Amino acid sequence: MPKPNSTSVAEFLFEGFSSFGWQHRLGFFVVFLTLYLLTLSGNAVILSIIRLDHHLHTPMYFFLSMLSISETCYTVAIIPCMLSGLLSPHQTISLQGCATQLFFYLTFGINNCFLLTAMGYDRYMAICNPLRYSVIMGKEACIQLATGSLGIGLSMAIVQVTSVFGLPFCDAFVISHFFCDVRPLLKLACTDTTVNEIINVFVSICVLVVPMGLVFISYVLIISTILKIASAEGRKKAFATCASHLIVVIIHYGCASIIYLKPKSQSSLGQDRLISVTYTVITPLLNPVVYSLRNQDVKDALCRAVG
Repeated sequence: MPKPNSTSVAEFLFEGFSSFGWQHRLGFFVVFLTLYLLTLSGNAVILSIIRLDHHLHTPMYFFLSMLSISETCYTVAIIPCMLSGLLSPHQTISLQGCATQLFFYLTFGINNCFLLTAMGYDRYMAICNPLRYSVIMGKEACIQLATGSLGIGLSMAIVQVTSVFGLPFCDAFVISHFFCDVRPLLKLACTDTTVNEIINVFVSICVLVVPMGLVFISYVLIISTILKIASAEGRKKAFATCASHLIVVIIHYGCASIIYLKPKSQSSLGQDRLISVTYTVITPLLNPVVYSLRNQDVKDALCRAVG
């Protein structure tokens, strides 16, 4: 039950980077804005190349384009608010605005997890079942996998937002973060949050452990198949088609697991905030960078596009 003589909260205040001096905040603003613009332009370039070059009209690049769109929406939900907070450290957000931000953050974050899983399945089919690949991974199957990823993201986001904002928020209104996330919000609730913590753990397992397990199984089968290839050149080419995806998967799931699978007793909001900067600012940039620099097909398409 809410505490007696408590006031219901109508808006929250982000703690963000207010503990830093204005010189440091200005430096962070320039760095984060640069990374944000690079992320947007990098994803725009990847989408344009995939759209214009018919050589890239394959399932692998269909999922990459979906990931680029999802990453763009994900960063738009978080980073503009963070940049505004760096210039104005005492930034507030309404209860409804906070719920909206959390909804889009979770929707596209979870969508990214399952799109990476779908990309792992695509690589498994391409390497382990090449003769049936074009039949199984047809246009309809790709659309179903992408739609399913978004559907899971939407449903899990609705569960989390309903769970968190069904709680009463009384006197405490300072969010120890630079955006609305589940754990910092649960700490502000003026009632018992045990059930909500259990829901949060359940959702985290569903959207992190399950996809990670599926990707791990895919790569065990992929590697075992690649090692059976007789020629060294064939093995090298097969590994090259998976390298970019594997790098993005390790970094994406690695950062998310540190934040959301860590026991509550070991959780430090300050440490989580630092990792969240990596997860929300740097990781989205890796998608266009890794797929541009390490992927020969994308580099060849870019060369063709610029003549």
